[in-house]
Amino acid sequence: MSSEASSNRPAEAHTRAVDRPPLRSLLFVPGTRTGWLPKARAAGADAAILDLEDAVPAADKLAARAQVADAIARTVTEPADQTGRMALFVRVNPLDGWAGAEELRAVVRPGLAGIVLPKVRSAQDVKLVDRLLGWCEREQGLSPGRVALVPLLETARGLREAYGIAQAASRIAYLGALTAPGGDVERAVGYRWSAEGTETVALRSRVLLDARAAGVPCPVSGLWTRVSDLPGLRAFAEQNRSLGYEGMMAIHPSHVPLINEVFSPGPDELARSARLIAAVEAAQGEGTGAVAFEGDMVDEAMARTARLILERHGAARSRA
Repeated sequence: MSSEASSNRPAEAHTRAVDRPPLRSLLFVPGTRTGWLPKARAAGADAAILDLEDAVPAADKLAARAQVADAIARTVTEPADQTGRMALFVRVNPLDGWAGAEELRAVVRPGLAGIVLPKVRSAQDVKLVDRLLGWCEREQGLSPGRVALVPLLETARGLREAYGIAQAASRIAYLGALTAPGGDVERAVGYRWSAEGTETVALRSRVLLDARAAGVPCPVSGLWTRVSDLPGLRAFAEQNRSLGYEGMMAIHPSHVPLINEVFSPGPDELARSARLIAAVEAAQGEGTGAVAFEGDMVDEAMARTARLILERHGAARSRA
């Protein structure tokens, strides 16, 4: 589109990261296996990530690209009871000149929630992709910033510059640290993976703080690659939730229900949050800022946290 035509477009509000819905579970699906999307929906995944990178052999990448583009296009015409509320993302290949731009152009279309960008090293990588996505959005008639961007921090430099990367574009969403065994991050950092995750707690915590400081509202972590080890998955997911992550990426549908459970507030937590809010508001009505509540002293700060928990519960129920 020409610059003159662009200047004649009506002004539209740019979608910001804070406008993105929280996602508890993001399930990878090979780009050559788009027929598995119904299984992802049946598992309850909040989002599916159609993978054009590691899951697709080099000889099959062009065919997979066309298959993924078709799957995204179909979500626009399929009845709502078939598509559900599962968001669709695409993990593209590392951006490499015009080939990468053409890949973005092929998959950015109505029905796409976001792009997962691998091997991000710096804010400059993000700014380039942000501009390319803006051109794709204009070509497809999408509002500016409609397509979210999820940078994968898979290099030591990218992990170190997480804050700058998170600030580089308003479309950045769901940024976090992925620490699967034997993958790019383990090779880049040099740690020795353990099921307990103690060797990466500091790394995941620092990236999370960078994401929060940069205004990323719903950071996600991952991955757990031991498909049949559900107790191990639960412990790892609970550790990530305790650190402050809002969700996890997953590689198998059997992991999705457990991840959704861990990243959703339980009945006891919801009930206590409601009681705490009521106690604080009652105290405020009587002119008191702080009040004793079930053995703790609480005030408006704790009430705000409790309201956020209830809001998260509402978001989770809307995707159930």
